[in-house]
Amino acid sequence: MKGFIILFFGLLASFTVKGQDDFLLERHKKKVVIPFKLINNLVFLPIKVNGVELNFLLDSGVDETILFSMDEKKEVSFKNVQKIKLRGLGSEEEIEGLKSTNNILETHGMKSVNHMLYIILDQGFNLSSHIGIPVNGIIGYKFFKNNIVEINYQKRKIFVYQNNEKIRKDLDKKFVSLPITIERSKPYIVASVFVNNLNMPAKLLVDIGNSDAFWVFENDKIKLPEKNFPDFLGKGFSGDIEGHRAKMTKFSLADFEFKNPIVSFPDSSSIKNVKMVVNRIGSVGGEVLKRFTIVMDYADKKMYLKKNSKFSDPFTYNKSGITVQHNGLQWVQETVHLETVKINTVSTVDENNLDSRSNDFRYKFQLKPVFEIVNVRKKSTAEKSGLQKGDIIISINGNKPYKYTLQQINNLLKSEEDVWINLEIERNSALLKFRFRLEDEL
Repeated sequence: MKGFIILFFGLLASFTVKGQDDFLLERHKKKVVIPFKLINNLVFLPIKVNGVELNFLLDSGVDETILFSMDEKKEVSFKNVQKIKLRGLGSEEEIEGLKSTNNILETHGMKSVNHMLYIILDQGFNLSSHIGIPVNGIIGYKFFKNNIVEINYQKRKIFVYQNNEKIRKDLDKKFVSLPITIERSKPYIVASVFVNNLNMPAKLLVDIGNSDAFWVFENDKIKLPEKNFPDFLGKGFSGDIEGHRAKMTKFSLADFEFKNPIVSFPDSSSIKNVKMVVNRIGSVGGEVLKRFTIVMDYADKKMYLKKNSKFSDPFTYNKSGITVQHNGLQWVQETVHLETVKINTVSTVDENNLDSRSNDFRYKFQLKPVFEIVNVRKKSTAEKSGLQKGDIIISINGNKPYKYTLQQINNLLKSEEDVWINLEIERNSALLKFRFRLEDEL
């Protein structure tokens, strides 16, 4: 998406020019702490928009703040609204949207006034079904640009500090720093990639809103490895993002080395609407970033890294070949066990009967998520077993699917090779059973 805000940084002895829509710490605060949810390597935080709390994906790969999938129960008032066209990742065409100014955004001691929002009207663009929790928007550049932002993936907390040199000196002692450039309101680093027996520099977008480890765009020097498979990579503003997954020999960020990481190669049709900065060959995403505590300092053009206990975890991917998402809710009858106490009213009471208990049951109905298969990878074990797009999952390994979160289902499908999966599904009002084994295609 096109950036409309230009930020000027003054010299150290001068001052920073700040727009009215910047996120700033409330008066007298030197630090604020924002809890977040980590799902599929992505960061989700609560932000109030004009007084109404919504859930936002934190995404350093976007420059403007975007809203979509608004809950009918949450009515947000917008001012100065005008119609626009939006275009981004994905293979489809432009989508309709709105632009609104003079909005107030605030969260845990941070506030932005006169904030500009872009609102997607297409109800088909809905990250909530892919994530498993309500997701109402995406926020990026304006959250980062004037503060020092630490993302602690293990504590599930964001620490936002005032822009000052004391904090930077402390960071230099505890973290490894990398230089970044801010281009079109997004952060870029230069990593090292091992290709064709040679190490070569790789300019990457630091993309906190991408759940994969690395994305790489093919060029004259970097080709898709022979051992690969086609896959659904995600959902963008303009449609589904298709591509391939493969392993590359090695990626390095400063002194941190990743051997045989799983790399995604998006198809050219899925990135045709993206205006690339000069020399960019891809992105580094959440599957790598979650292995660190990271600090983004846009003003000083630095990124700080400190590895955590997840650093050496193996790189995994969905070995089943099916993509599962929420598809509405259903009423489910559950049996609740009640314990009742019988009181003996006879005058000659037997001590053993004073507190005798009897079992009773009550039925209750609750709304539970419906899980649907929305994509089946070609030549995958799931496709070979007969599963199809549109199948509704009735049970997983003998358990009701609503006993799982969407992330737990995804983790199951990323299990080690040779794990067996048993699915009962509904297709055209018929119940069918399928059994397949997870296989590593790389």
